[in-house]
This record gives sequence, C-alpha cells and structure tokens, in this order.
Amino acid sequence: MIGLVDCNSFYVSCERVFQPRLRGRPVGVMSNNDGCVIALSTELKALGIKMGTPAFELQHQIRRGQIHLLSSNYELYGDMSARVQDVLQEFSAGVEPYSIDEMFVRFDGLESAQMLEHARQLHDRVRQYTGIPVCVGVAPTRTLAKLANRAAKKIAAYQGVCVLQSDSRETQVLLKKIELGDVWGVGRRLVERLAVMGIKSAWDLAQANPKEIRRRFSVTLERTALELRGIPCIEMNDFHEPRQRIMTSRSFGKLTDNLDEIREALRQHGQRGAEKLRSQGSLARAVYVFLKTNPFREDLPQYSPGAVVELSRPTDDSREVLRAAGHALERIYRPHYLYQKGGVMLLDLIAADRQQLSLLDTPQTDAERQRSATVMSVMDELNQRMGRGTVKLGTPSPGAAWHLRCANLTQRYTTRWDELLVARTK
Repeated sequence: MIGLVDCNSFYVSCERVFQPRLRGRPVGVMSNNDGCVIALSTELKALGIKMGTPAFELQHQIRRGQIHLLSSNYELYGDMSARVQDVLQEFSAGVEPYSIDEMFVRFDGLESAQMLEHARQLHDRVRQYTGIPVCVGVAPTRTLAKLANRAAKKIAAYQGVCVLQSDSRETQVLLKKIELGDVWGVGRRLVERLAVMGIKSAWDLAQANPKEIRRRFSVTLERTALELRGIPCIEMNDFHEPRQRIMTSRSFGKLTDNLDEIREALRQHGQRGAEKLRSQGSLARAVYVFLKTNPFREDLPQYSPGAVVELSRPTDDSREVLRAAGHALERIYRPHYLYQKGGVMLLDLIAADRQQLSLLDTPQTDAERQRSATVMSVMDELNQRMGRGTVKLGTPSPGAAWHLRCANLTQRYTTRWDELLVARTK
C-alpha cells in the first residue's frame, strides 16, 4: 500500500503557523511581484475569489480589512516542506516527494487492519510537529492514492484520512462518482476523446480493455487504467532523474533598460542555475540567455532576443556560467528598450561522473578542475548551512529595478537568524 500526503492550502498554512491571527480569516498568497493570487484559504475561496485573480482587483477588499494578501515567501515554504517530509520519514517506510506540498509515503509491512490507524497517526503527527494540516489517502497504487486523498479532502466523513482497497465496494462507489478529468494524468483533451467511447468516469476507465486503451491512446493511459484496478504500474523514478535543462528566470520588479541592473539580475539567475546543476550532479555544455520586453505594452517598442554561448568544457562552476552569460548579454542587449524579464538556461547537460575528458588535458587542467569543485562545494555548503545568498558572486545593488515587488513579505522564520520569531511578555 502507498499513501499520498497532501498539505492543505500549503502556502497559507505555512503563514498561519507563525501568525495565528490569520486562522479562520480569508488569506491568499500572491505570485512573484505581487501580481496575482496563487494560493487561497478555504475562507477566501468562499468569497468567490479564484486562482489567478489579479491582486490589483482586490485592493478595495484589502483596504477594508476583508481579506489578507501576502507576498510569496518561498524560502519559508521550502523549509516547512522539508520539515513535513522529515516527520513522514520518521513514521513510514519511505517518502517520495511529488511536489512542494505532496509526498508519496510507503506503508510496507502493515496489515490491512493497521492501515487506517497508522494513516490517522501520520495525519495527526504532521499537524502536531509542524502545524501544517494535511489529508492522507492510502491505496494499492499511486493513482488510487491520489483519488483517496481527494476523497479525504472533499468528503467530511473521512476526517482527512481515506484508505481504499482495490476490490472493496467503497472503492467502486467512489470511482463511479469521480469524473475522468479528476483522475491523475487525464487531461481535458483525453476526456473529450474518451467520452466518444462512452468512458466518462474513473470506473469506466478502470473497466475498459487495457490493450484497446493502449492501441488507441498510449501506454501511459493504459497504466492509469490498470492502476485504477489496483495493479501498480507507475513508479516515481522519473522524479529523481536529472533534468535535461535548467531554466532560472523571473520578471523584473519594474521595466528597465539599465544594463548594469540587467547584468545583476542575470548574475543571480546564473548562480541559482549552477547551484541546481551541482545538486543533481550534472555539467552544462552551453548557456542560453534571453531578455523580454512587455508584449502587452503596445505603446513601447518590442524586442525579445536570446543567445547561446558554448562553454569551452562541460562545467558546473558558477564563475564559468556567469562569464558565458555575460558574453551572451553583450551580444543581445540593445539600449532604449524597456525589458520586463530576463533568464538563464543551462543546456546540453551531462552527468558529472560520465564526462569524456579531452586527450589534451594536462595535470594542470585536472588541478584546476579539482580547485573549481572545492570552491563550489564550500560555497554550497555555506549557503545551505547559513542561508541562500550568504556567499555569492557579485553584490546586487539595493533598490535595483530587477528586485521583486514584495510589499507584504513575511519573515523567513525558520531559515534566518535575524528573522526568528520573537516572544514578548507584557
């Protein structure tokens, strides 16, 4: 059996752990630059506010104190996610992260009679140790576990925990009620094509001929159909596979044509991309840099260039990545354009332990490579221990245009010494 633990309104819940005054109130978290709402509490949804609603449309409700919108605090959310995962690892046979707020959990070695009790214990321990409310769905397959989790969240009678057996009456009733669009991996276009065949519910797909599904659609959908029958077919190995390219980009806080500020922004993106490169044990052979103006500002001239710079050798050294990104920027930058966004993409990635060395390499080259690895390792260790950005290449200018708008950013309570929660007595 495998479980799926899903944190409820995760971003909002992280904020509420440290700000109890927000509990029971309509709260939302905004996207980068405070652009639109990307996370909503149940109370905010009840007011009819939808995901993606532009923040400026809600200013009148904010001023009246009817709702509370906060800036994204990703450093806090990432650390709280790691804490939830630590709790799950302590009380389970293994954890497979699926996203920042969802984790698959192994329930190996437990008898069926123990499953519900253990799932409830997991549900309670995460809330007790981290303050984050979760729902737990347990089933023989990952696809059924997803549906069990959905039932635990939507059906009050489950009280946040749902355990399904593949051959139970309860599972059959649930599958008949679930529409195809709510099944993991079944998109809107597939729903339309399956409807032509008379397949309209999760139960219909489970009863369909798997070979026919594979012939007319794909092996992926065949596996989904088998998983709905309780036959495990989907593993999470792909989650752990190294990415083939690494993109780091973000919109600027405001439009700018200042070359120095744009260079600073790309420097931050390049360093972050190199960190991700090292964390997955890869090397990059090329660096792609792009800039974009605002396509919705028809009153402004438009220019969205990009350039690729090939590296002299595969590397994960931030300094070499930034040097290449700087050359690319020099090639594409044009004055008198107001840029809205810039980014750095690392291309043609290979595994660090499989790189093919050149016949022209010398002992000096090997020594340089070793020194590079040592410097980068020390930087990563310090940033991991002391907080991201403790050691960086180049000092960003305060107040530069590329800095994000974060007018309602809360403290990074768990990762910054100077932002720890302070208890005061009257």
